[in-house]
Amino acid sequence: MNRRTFLKVSAAAVVAGCASPQTGRRLPEASWQKLPRWRGFNLLEKFNVGKNTAFVESDFQWMTDWGFNFVRLPMDYRCWAKTPEAEFNEQTMKEIDQAIEWGGKYGVHVWLNFHRAPGYTVAKPAESRDLWTDAGIQDICARHWGTFARRYKGIPNSRVAFNLFNEPSRIETAVYREVAGKMVAAIRAEDPQRLVVADGIEWGQKPVAELVDLKIAQATRGYAPGHLTHYKASWVNSEGFPLPAWPRPMAFGVLHGPAKNELHQPIVITGPFPKAGELRLHVMSVSSRATLVVEADGQPVFTKEFVCGPGAGEWKKAIYKEQWKIYQNLYDRDYSATIPAGAKEVRLRLSGGDWMQVSEIGFQQAGGREDVLGLTTEYGKVPVPIRYRPDNATGPFQTDQMEDRQWLWDKMIEPWKKLKEQGVGVMVGEWGAFSHTPHDVTLRWMRDCLTNWKMAGFGWALWNFRGSFGILDSNRKDVAYEDFQGHKLDRKMLELLQAF
Repeated sequence: MNRRTFLKVSAAAVVAGCASPQTGRRLPEASWQKLPRWRGFNLLEKFNVGKNTAFVESDFQWMTDWGFNFVRLPMDYRCWAKTPEAEFNEQTMKEIDQAIEWGGKYGVHVWLNFHRAPGYTVAKPAESRDLWTDAGIQDICARHWGTFARRYKGIPNSRVAFNLFNEPSRIETAVYREVAGKMVAAIRAEDPQRLVVADGIEWGQKPVAELVDLKIAQATRGYAPGHLTHYKASWVNSEGFPLPAWPRPMAFGVLHGPAKNELHQPIVITGPFPKAGELRLHVMSVSSRATLVVEADGQPVFTKEFVCGPGAGEWKKAIYKEQWKIYQNLYDRDYSATIPAGAKEVRLRLSGGDWMQVSEIGFQQAGGREDVLGLTTEYGKVPVPIRYRPDNATGPFQTDQMEDRQWLWDKMIEPWKKLKEQGVGVMVGEWGAFSHTPHDVTLRWMRDCLTNWKMAGFGWALWNFRGSFGILDSNRKDVAYEDFQGHKLDRKMLELLQAF
């Protein structure tokens, strides 16, 4: 499709009131004060310059056939410009044109997002210049956004919006406001009416009140808890993540040595334990050295000294931390202690050393099942009391706080609901669980997320459509896939999404 044809078709869509010529479906009006409850997916054809392929029409058609009406295109600027200063590659731009046109054809709203912008990315490698501090690269980035604004001027906001940057993190809100303001000014200089959306800070999780005066909407994320959504994900530090469960008692598994003062607290598990059994501890990282003691009713039943060092050893990986001149080795292995019959309380503590991570505990009576609890290994969290009740209907291990739908609402909805009530449109730009998270756990968690977003009036876009988070070709090992047009379809996940 050439540029002239694209503009003619887009203009025709305006005259037609933005109804899809293919489906007759009319996309809802959109403004920065009120985003529709769009539902759809992220498409990754231009997510990284190493791929940079054309978008696929069948993606838009299938989304429409299944009842969805939204795509977000997270893009790497290097797909259309070899360097920040370079002229744009027209072939790449035509492929983006085509995606927007297919959105119009099939009744799918399209967000354009700079996942890697000149001067900024959450991915690797980092940009050579810093968007937040370098005025020169800010001007260049603004030129990129201005070019897109000029190119798509006149296409209504019901069909297209601009999503500035992906998940800004570790920056001051005032700095974010200043840079976002420059981008918005460049966009509005070309197209004063264009709908603009900014991700929240802290990887999209925290709303930014300082952006409200720019008259732009904001986007949040749906990746909580991270140990469930990114279990065994290679691009995050997931080595200490427990086996995902949902809903899940909140429990913390970092033991600190005596020198850590207020953090020097044991993991306490109250019984009773009517029969003797094996308590299994899955130890992940150990800092320098640590002496682990397991006590049953105050009597030691297991003691082990962990001493980290170089080379091969009991650990899985030796890791030297230059900044502290110590080894913090990854063990990633189980250790067991025998708990006598009738024990009323079990304690895990460090009698000496620095710290260690226990990512999972399990208890198995002779010949019986093993009851398992995953522990969050976030440094600095003090262990909370754990109750063991093997016959409890809601699970054998209990704590005073659960990760459940209410927890998701309090953590992920309430801050953004307040922003929405101030007259700012809100959308979940990305969410999902990586393919290593058990499928049944994923679906239970997804249902709670979707229920909350429907109650809050938030739209959402799953990461991704085809791939490890998606409904097609996710390569999960525990899914009975359905063959669909040469792809593997996760029908259960699709039907869950369609229900919301």
